[in-house]
This record gives sequence, C-alpha cells and structure tokens, in this order.
Amino acid sequence: MKKSTSPYHGFRFPSAVINCAVRWYHRFNLSLRDIEELLLERGVVVTYESVRNWCDRFGATFACRAKAVRPRSRTTGHLDEGFVKLRGEPYVLWRAVDEHGTELDVLLRKKRDRAAARRFFRKVLRSHPVTRKIVTDQLRSYPAAKAEVPQLAHVKHVFVKASARVNNRAENSHQPTRRRERQMQGFRDPRRTQRFLSSFGPIRQHFALPPHRMDAATHRAQLKQRLDGWYGWSAADLVKHTR
Repeated sequence: MKKSTSPYHGFRFPSAVINCAVRWYHRFNLSLRDIEELLLERGVVVTYESVRNWCDRFGATFACRAKAVRPRSRTTGHLDEGFVKLRGEPYVLWRAVDEHGTELDVLLRKKRDRAAARRFFRKVLRSHPVTRKIVTDQLRSYPAAKAEVPQLAHVKHVFVKASARVNNRAENSHQPTRRRERQMQGFRDPRRTQRFLSSFGPIRQHFALPPHRMDAATHRAQLKQRLDGWYGWSAADLVKHTR
C-alpha cells in the first residue's frame, strides 16, 4: 500500500514547534512577530512569515479537532451580530453560541439582511445539531430567514431587546474578538478574517478554562490534559499518514 504524505511533510521544523506556534497565536493576544521572538528565546530561529503560513495551514484543522471533542448536547442557541471594519469598510460578523457560551460558528458578511441570516443558519446547521430554542434580538432578518430553513420549522424562537442585556451570551462572546481586533490594529482582508475568526474561537475556548469555577489544582490538571490532547492530535496524524 502506498504511504500517504504526512501533513507536516516539507516543513523544516518538527510538528511540536509548529503546533506550539499555532496554539500561541490563537490562544493569546500575540502578534506574529511576538511569536517569532518567543520562539527565538527558546532557540528556534523562524520568521513571522513562516508562523503565518503555519497558522493558515493548520489553524482550521485544529479548530475542527477542538470542536469535535466538545459536548454535543445543546438546548439553546444564542445568535447575535456585530460590526467590524476592514480597511474602513463596515462588515457584519454573525455569531452563534450555545447555552454555555461556547462558540458554534461565525460568518462575516457585507450585509445584515435576510440572505445573510439564512446563509448563517445553514452554515451553523451543517456542523451542529438543531437546538430546541434560539434566542436573538429583534432584527427582522432572523424570523424571515428562519422561515426559509426547513430544519428550523419547529424550533422555538425567542426575541429579546438588546438593551435588556438578556441575550448576553452572544453579546459577551464578541469581547475576545474585539480585544484581538484592537491588538491586530484592525482586520483587513475579508477572506483572511473569516478564516482566522473561524479558527480563533474554537482554539481559544479549548484552552480558556473558567478558573473561577474550579480550584487551582483542578484547573492545572484539566489544562494539562487539554495540552496533551493538543499535541496528541499531531502525533495521531503522523501515525495515520505512515501506515
């Protein structure tokens, strides 16, 4: 049987270094040059362009792995939209989170209309089960788009006022993106922004454990378990591609 090529084939650095750089970039508010400096401190001489290439190449893969290990039982979906600027042009960032605040999916679109809402509904449903209830603000695009998606025909739709702060699951989920947007001095290209945000949320939340809900020993143990799983994913890929 012909052996398939490893996903790390052709890269000068081992998978552990690549995975570490990808995790740092999506987990912490670090720039590409910051990661270049941190790796240099550890004896790894690499340019920030290589770090960008690693994140573009492996970010989506690790985001899918992070989503796969999350619990699948969801009863409520919170949807919200926010505005971001790309080179001075306003864009709408649609975001869906579950009842625990875990990000389900994001979609960057130019408009805030029914077509964009419908496309977002279908994008979320491609990779997540249908929830029993969805919570949105009073934007009229939501009910109009929901009526055109057959899977949502029997899903309860709850409307809340944004000023009432009842829909704070989705509203608060924008905060990490806002912080990252400021650190990156704004987003630029729509395709790169969509690709980055699709990986940024799942990877960040995979390691962002709530320390206020557990003691220090439990937090360290769970974080170590997730770190071991992160580096185990690359080892599994290498084994799979060498069989």
